[in-house]
Amino acid sequence: MNVGIYGTLVTASLVLLLGNRLVGWIPLLRSYTIPEPVAGGLLVAIVLLILRTTSHIEVRFDTALQTPLMLAFFATIGLNANLASLKSGGPLLLRFLGLVISLLILQNAVGIALTYVLGIDPLYGLLVGSITLSGGHGTGAAWSKVFAEHHGLQSATEAAIACATFGLVMGGILGGPVARVLMRQVARKDAARAENHAESHADSAAEAPLAFEEPKAEQATTPAAFIETLALIAISLAAGDALSQVLAGTAIELPTFVCVLFVGVLLSNMLGLAGKPVIDHAVALLGNVSLALFLAMALMTLKLWDLASLALPVVSILVAQTVLMALYAIFVTFRVMGRNYDAVVLAAGHCGFGLGATPTAIANMQAVTARFGHSHLAFLVVPMVGAFFIDIANAIVIKGFMALPIFH
Repeated sequence: MNVGIYGTLVTASLVLLLGNRLVGWIPLLRSYTIPEPVAGGLLVAIVLLILRTTSHIEVRFDTALQTPLMLAFFATIGLNANLASLKSGGPLLLRFLGLVISLLILQNAVGIALTYVLGIDPLYGLLVGSITLSGGHGTGAAWSKVFAEHHGLQSATEAAIACATFGLVMGGILGGPVARVLMRQVARKDAARAENHAESHADSAAEAPLAFEEPKAEQATTPAAFIETLALIAISLAAGDALSQVLAGTAIELPTFVCVLFVGVLLSNMLGLAGKPVIDHAVALLGNVSLALFLAMALMTLKLWDLASLALPVVSILVAQTVLMALYAIFVTFRVMGRNYDAVVLAAGHCGFGLGATPTAIANMQAVTARFGHSHLAFLVVPMVGAFFIDIANAIVIKGFMALPIFH
């Protein structure tokens, strides 16, 4: 059964509404701050799995809009980035980047160690390490092709896709429970944010909403502002795609979304210097809509049956990596980043792109801040590290491990 592009868009919208209702109806989802796109999208993916298993009906969605929506989201991150703010958050950004790189190394070290215990090819240690977990589907597909063609690793592509799918699901699920555990450890004044959040909402109603921290805030914009922001996003997409093609095959090749974000940062700061800053309300509106629809499409189109094809040793490594991510977020990320409320939100975000992707990290943080209050620091640091630096750092780490004698 094929669903066209319009049907897919309608389904994604309904998935978001379903997720909203599920989180409202089920106390457990609220208690563990599960993001609405994750709740709705995962339920639909499970229903489609049951349909395929019991009735042999496979629903195929037209996901042509998924990539543009993701790129639009990264464009809005760029348009929302102020270099002065980034400069002020520089030391913390570098500290968080250090934590991210350390996790990349640890994921691969744990993965390789477990392959020796389980008696399988050590290449699976990298594949079920930072390649598919911190790298996602794109990095997994690229490296699995190398492993299959140059190292003879059988079913590498299928395993990579399944592992990245597992990571995306667990990245969206894990952030909330980790934040719940850590909220018990923060200082009383930070924990009190939960009680005062409703009051602060009312007090700040007349203030400018925070771009990605309040996805449900009313965005008072105009058609002209909407169109202007849409034009800036379109320019970011077009110029970013062109830049990505120019850099393709060079030593500084970058993913398209990084180029799009970079163009967005340039546009935002050039307009600011010219005295015509971007319109925050419109950027917030379009950014949050793009993020929500992208995540809904990504999760509702997951082929959960791919996970059934994973061998038991690979599943064992995935479970170990999930436990590692949770422990790392609780005992390392939280403590190194200050043991405060901002550190809680950062830890939830780290779970998102340590196992899944940057959009998942943002969704995790939105779920936490919607319940407990703002975290300007987290929404400054995580998008920039998750978009700009993690792919570059991951490529360097992977190539470093591939240089080890065990792979030659």
